[in-house]
Amino acid sequence: MTMDKQLVWVRDPSEGFVLARIHELMGEEADVFPLDNKHPRRVCSFDDIFPAGDPAKDVDDNCELMFLNEATLLNNILTRYKKSKIYTYVANILLAVNPYEDIPDMYSPTTIKKYQGRSLGELPPHVFAIADKSFRDMKALKQSQSIIVSGESGAGKTESTKYILKYLCDLWAKGAGPVEQKILDANPILEAFGNAKTTRNNNSSRFGKFMEVHFSNKYQVVGGHISHYLLEKSRICTQSAEERNYHVFYLLCAGAPQELRSALKITKPDDYLYLKNGCTQYFTSAQSEKKINANQKGKQQQAKGGLRDPILDDVEDFQRLHQALSRVGLSEAEKKSVYSVVAAVLHLGNVEFEEEGGARGGCRVSPDSEASLATAASLLGVDPGELRMALVSRLMQSSRGGMKGTAIMVPLKTYEASSARDALAKAVYSRLFDYIVRRINDSIPSSASAYYIGVLDIAGFEYFQMNSFEQFCINYCNEKLQQFFNERILKNEQELYRREGLNVPEIRFVDNQDCIDLIESKNHGIFHILDEESKLPKPDYGHFTNAVHKELSGNASTRLQVPRASRLKAHRTLRDHEGFLLRHFAGAVCYNTNQFIEKNNDALHASLEFLVQESGSALVQQLFETVDNNNAKGKLNFISVGAKFQTQLAQLMDKLKENGTNFVRCIKPNSRMVGREIEGSLVLTQLQCSGTIAVLALMEHGFPSRAPFAELHTMYKAYLPPKLHTLTPKVFCQAIVHSFGLSDKDYKFGVTRVFFRPGKYSEFDTIMKSDPENLKAIVDSVLAWLVKSRWRRSIFSALSIIKLKNKILYRRQCLVTVQTAVRGYLVRRQHQPRYRGIAKIKTLENNLKEMDSVIPQLKKEKDNAKRNIDNLRNSIRGACTTIKTNPRISRTDIDQLYTKLTKDVEMQMAALQKAMVDQKNREEQERLRRLEAEMRAAEEAKRLEQERIKQEEEHRRLKAEMEARRKAEEAERLRQEEQDRIAAVKLQQQMEQAARADQENRDRLEQERRDHEMAVRLAKETNGHVEGSPPQLRSFPSMESMNGENKLNRSERVRMQQAMQGKQKHDLSKWKYSELRDTINTSCDIELLEACRHEFHRRLKVYHAWKAKNARKSTMAEQERAPQSIMDAAKTPRLPQKGEILGARHRYFRIPFVRPGVSAGEGERRGWWYAHFDGQYVARQMELHPDKTPVLLQAGVDDMQMCELSLEETGLTRKRGAEILEHEFEREWARHHGPAYAPPHARPSNHLSPNSKAIAGK
Repeated sequence: MTMDKQLVWVRDPSEGFVLARIHELMGEEADVFPLDNKHPRRVCSFDDIFPAGDPAKDVDDNCELMFLNEATLLNNILTRYKKSKIYTYVANILLAVNPYEDIPDMYSPTTIKKYQGRSLGELPPHVFAIADKSFRDMKALKQSQSIIVSGESGAGKTESTKYILKYLCDLWAKGAGPVEQKILDANPILEAFGNAKTTRNNNSSRFGKFMEVHFSNKYQVVGGHISHYLLEKSRICTQSAEERNYHVFYLLCAGAPQELRSALKITKPDDYLYLKNGCTQYFTSAQSEKKINANQKGKQQQAKGGLRDPILDDVEDFQRLHQALSRVGLSEAEKKSVYSVVAAVLHLGNVEFEEEGGARGGCRVSPDSEASLATAASLLGVDPGELRMALVSRLMQSSRGGMKGTAIMVPLKTYEASSARDALAKAVYSRLFDYIVRRINDSIPSSASAYYIGVLDIAGFEYFQMNSFEQFCINYCNEKLQQFFNERILKNEQELYRREGLNVPEIRFVDNQDCIDLIESKNHGIFHILDEESKLPKPDYGHFTNAVHKELSGNASTRLQVPRASRLKAHRTLRDHEGFLLRHFAGAVCYNTNQFIEKNNDALHASLEFLVQESGSALVQQLFETVDNNNAKGKLNFISVGAKFQTQLAQLMDKLKENGTNFVRCIKPNSRMVGREIEGSLVLTQLQCSGTIAVLALMEHGFPSRAPFAELHTMYKAYLPPKLHTLTPKVFCQAIVHSFGLSDKDYKFGVTRVFFRPGKYSEFDTIMKSDPENLKAIVDSVLAWLVKSRWRRSIFSALSIIKLKNKILYRRQCLVTVQTAVRGYLVRRQHQPRYRGIAKIKTLENNLKEMDSVIPQLKKEKDNAKRNIDNLRNSIRGACTTIKTNPRISRTDIDQLYTKLTKDVEMQMAALQKAMVDQKNREEQERLRRLEAEMRAAEEAKRLEQERIKQEEEHRRLKAEMEARRKAEEAERLRQEEQDRIAAVKLQQQMEQAARADQENRDRLEQERRDHEMAVRLAKETNGHVEGSPPQLRSFPSMESMNGENKLNRSERVRMQQAMQGKQKHDLSKWKYSELRDTINTSCDIELLEACRHEFHRRLKVYHAWKAKNARKSTMAEQERAPQSIMDAAKTPRLPQKGEILGARHRYFRIPFVRPGVSAGEGERRGWWYAHFDGQYVARQMELHPDKTPVLLQAGVDDMQMCELSLEETGLTRKRGAEILEHEFEREWARHHGPAYAPPHARPSNHLSPNSKAIAGK
């Protein structure tokens, strides 16, 4: 088949494998096209590509596939499942896929009869075939058998167990009377009390069981026995939202008669705390749903209806349970007692507690729970008051106060009382379960047992989001079973192949012994650490978890890790002391340890234990009469749940190792638990975890069917004539097998048995048991093979004799050769020491040649070394001459000569080497010195460069900050000007309005004056009298003068009005200059300091204004204290800043400065004016002009020559690029030998310049 036509299976994360064709080979990978278009083209490693063969073909035994690999195994299972063929073999291992529906005629009596006495492979795979094989192996090997049914929860283990028991009982228990029915009745009873609905399985076994069917010497069923392991007690009190409690609680609510429910006060699941937090729906059918009254249904049942499952019906199952209990020997009174205990657990869960006030503390039963308490006490046969007291308090016995101590009742807190209530419910139910199992075993006799077939059904590997002590114990059990599977199927198989001399490749598998040791080691295992923690006075789960990590993480870090190593996000939220991650054979599981200690100790506290032991109910007394009083023993002697489980599991493993074993691997097809739907990736994961893939790899190269020579001889000699009976078992088997003409690949002969490929042994068995005609042909073939074998033996004898004759001649020739060799050896032994001595001595000349090549490299003592080498060469020649001329010289003398010359050569060689080493060391030290100097220079240059770059970056940052500060100040100035303009406009409007009012008043007065004058003239003419005096006009400024003044100074007036709104705190008008300067230099009062500075500079401004008014213009130009641009900016009156100027207190500026009167040619060579402002005023000032002496001024010394303007008045903060960095100013100041700057508080108070004193006088 060409490459592009070949079908292959390619690994896929969702479907396990998908069918594809190879498009192109790419080294270690291949480009493939999936046949289904919904899968994209991909490039896969060759490890993920498997040959497909015929994908549509299915076989009963996967070992019969053309290609044996995990992909063809998965495809065969999926193909058969779609055809309702749920069973498949891998050699002698049965794979059973849960159909989640009834398959017609799959388990009928006809089918049972069909598989009776038939070898594996004769009929299609079936669980009945495994049961029949176990029975036949028990008869043939005279050995008890075990059938291990394993798989995940929901894979169908419980159903497979029931059908195996049904097969064994239907065929070989007919004469056992009621024993058969009692064995079968055990299943519905155990399922009712030990099975529950989980998210993964509607009928999940929450305990493990090993059910034994016992047989007599005549191989008839005579009894049975049930061992159970690790009932999940936590489910009694809590379940998740979609899970249920044990079935029996719902059977009572749904299926019990009205009289019984009334007597037990049973209503609906919603009324019970132990049921209502989970799923409260019943399993019903359409018919049984009608039998349930409305008052029996919870809210979920009424809203969603009943749950549907083909094998579960809570209404009908109660009747089956009731009848089964009767058949295993329980009377009506005993059954009612059992129901009463179950109901008591429900009522006990409804007892709630509340805090009790008072100094004593503790808690009490809430009033609403009194009815539930009374009902629970009645059903348990105890006094309600005593039960109440036992729940809310605990009996303690002190170690002092007499020989037996003093009994003390300790009140419990609310949560402690709830824990005690739950512990009592768990103890009652778990002991009831033990009682049920014991009654079943008592009803099934097993005294006449010779052998048994045991069926192990235990919870499969479990991993949830939150895993506790139950999952830890279950997974530990599965680790042990997986190890047993590896040893029985893989280890023992390969060991047998090696022992029998079969050349079969070794198959590797995951050995989980280290994980088991991690859990069960007696000195430092997890169980041991847990028990030691439980014995402490105050055990703590955090201390236990830390001890596990401390003791075990270092020794088995690959198996045990902290929770944060999990890939699941929910697990990574756990802290290290809250859990641990354990890597099992099937995957990593994160365990939360907060309930490990409580669940490991199932003992009740003394008050409750004494109470139930004195119960008035015979059943409750019987449940607790054999309980070991752990409280009496003390913590150091108690037997933990983990220790009990280890003991039970060890006994189980011993049984399994003593028995023959068959395996049934149950597989869960999908997570939704629906029929006719299968998920390839889920199935593949289960196959890998169960070790089936490794078995398939072993079977690809192995021989699963085998039989000892003696057993085959005994089994088939009855079918052959007497003349063949005398053959030895091995010859007998060889004759029969060779006579069939089977291919050499189909069988192998070992030391003690013959091995067959899968399916070949059944073919061999069929031929041997065929009709007489075929048997006659077989006998003829056997006789013919015997004749041929004897003829071959005769020929082999003749050939052996001829070979012996040739060997004798060969040995004669060898003797002649030996004699020749001995003679030559004697001669060589006489003269060989001299030859070898000369050869050895001459080899020393090679060392001399090496030394000759080294000498030119020396820089000192070259001639001396050459002279020593010439002397050595002469000594070697003399020694060779001595040996040649003296035939009597002995080997010892030659060795002495050689030893002396060797020492001389070595000494000279050592001397040369030392000289070379010293010379190289000197050269290397010189080279390292130069290199170190270069490295230091490079590092210094690098450091300086880094400092320069860092300083440049800092300067750029500071300049950017200055620019940002300038922009902020500019924006603030513009905002202030806008506010001043608006205020000026308003003031102008007010003044204009006042002027208009004044003008109107003037006009009115003028008119009155004229009227008065008119009246006076008329009075004179008429000799009348005028009253009153003429109105007087007030002197007001004209409107034009008002407007002109306002137009010129209105913004200034607004500012002055705003400035004068604040009152001066300090009146410094009468202070002298010396007082102002001392205050500036020494005061710590910030406000006074600023006021003094403002007053000082105000006086400077007055002085300079007076001086400028009385000086000539030329003199004024020569005495300028700052550039003209600054002085011009100061002419515009401005409102002083209310707060500090933005940015730092110390600021530095630089602008161009050309003094007036400088000629045009000189003006091109402008100078620079530098200023250092400490706050609002100049602290240092510097003028730099080309070809002129620098002028450096400092406040407190040169105040008269310095700029008297404030920083705001100069307008420097608004000049872009005017502000510079501190280091630029300090660099120019230091370059021109300016004194170091001293802050005002560091200056001497009496240091006054002459000009300053003049100001002080003024």
